[in-house]
Amino acid sequence: MKNIVVLGAGLGGVIMAYEMKEKVGSTANVTVINEGSTYSFVPSNPWVAVGWRDRDDISVELEPVFSRRDIALKPQGAKKVHPEENRVELNDGEMVDYDYLIIATGPDLAFDEIEGLGPQACTESICHIDHAMDAKQSFEKLVEKPGPAIIGAVQGASCYGPAYEFAFIVDTALRRAKKRDQVPMTFVTPEPYIGHLGLDGVGDTKSLLESALRDQHIKWITNARVNRVEEGVMHVEEVNEDGSLKKAHELPFSFSMMLPAFRGVSAVSGIEGLTNPRGFITIDKHQRNGKYPNVFAIGVCVAIPPVGETPLPVGVPKTGFMIESMVTATAENVSALIKGDEPRAVATWNAICLADFGDKGIAFVAQPQLPPRNVNWSSQGRWVHAAKIGFEKYFLRKVRSGKSETFYENLALDVLGIKKLKEIHMEDAG
Repeated sequence: MKNIVVLGAGLGGVIMAYEMKEKVGSTANVTVINEGSTYSFVPSNPWVAVGWRDRDDISVELEPVFSRRDIALKPQGAKKVHPEENRVELNDGEMVDYDYLIIATGPDLAFDEIEGLGPQACTESICHIDHAMDAKQSFEKLVEKPGPAIIGAVQGASCYGPAYEFAFIVDTALRRAKKRDQVPMTFVTPEPYIGHLGLDGVGDTKSLLESALRDQHIKWITNARVNRVEEGVMHVEEVNEDGSLKKAHELPFSFSMMLPAFRGVSAVSGIEGLTNPRGFITIDKHQRNGKYPNVFAIGVCVAIPPVGETPLPVGVPKTGFMIESMVTATAENVSALIKGDEPRAVATWNAICLADFGDKGIAFVAQPQLPPRNVNWSSQGRWVHAAKIGFEKYFLRKVRSGKSETFYENLALDVLGIKKLKEIHMEDAG
């Protein structure tokens, strides 16, 4: 019997395990390796950081769900992948053999690349539930003793949507607390313009997000390189299009949340032929590594080149729909290999994103995610906030039930009656 190992139990890894098990049934073993046995819905972390959600609201214990699906869980976490030996070394020294490995680790958060960055230093993070819980305490202090706030992302980041979301969610939370007038806010980003998002914009995201920032009295600095952070002061260089210095800023703050750059996790980094220099897994159009054909990868850990040249490093995001299409293609391709066939499935790599602003939001659709596109659409309204809540409830229910169905956006949007997004999504699916 073949052994299929999924490395990571985040947004991609959990549904990968469900869908893989659905494909192979009792003909193969499916094992998930993860640090810990709890799944946390990362898209809700911005709400956790302002007290709109608690840890238990967005967490799922995986062991009972996996047990019902006959999926094994190794919560010790991985120390190192040994692809030449077809095994994964766990943190406690145990070795797990595999016939097929699907890497879904997500990223390592490179806080150490900038002095003073991160929850162990001078800024907050919403990349992990623990970080979001810490950020909540800092936000409560901000409400008690208002002062300047800086929110955004540093050079090399590749996930800008949550930074914009959090800026507007903080704005909404402060307005509800009647403290917004006492908190000057600045959005700091390496993007060449507001709404670039690592995708060279989608539809009218530039003007939509600029307008939204102006409406909420949030200033911004683009082409921003964060040099270092001290307690209460962020040192930022604003650069020209050629990368030369335009202006140096010393920005005071009482509260700051800055998304870090991503890199590959230590369990896979530095393995020649498996990763690029940044530690991300290199794959072909079938999600398959070139040197190790029994190794696949999905999600944030996958290497994707940036969209065009920018003065500062700006990474490409891996959105939920894009990740799920990777999951579906990988499950089909591994299943085909087990049956003696060749991989044929190719992920669509489209983007559907709901960016919540606390009481409204912006939605965008990029088909495909990387330009030029067949569909390049964005819109805004209060319905986006409702849609994000619906998506959260749907996805957590899916994880808790162990379901493996795909096209979750279409199902959630169908329930919410969002016709435009549904039509675009169904056109792509068909």
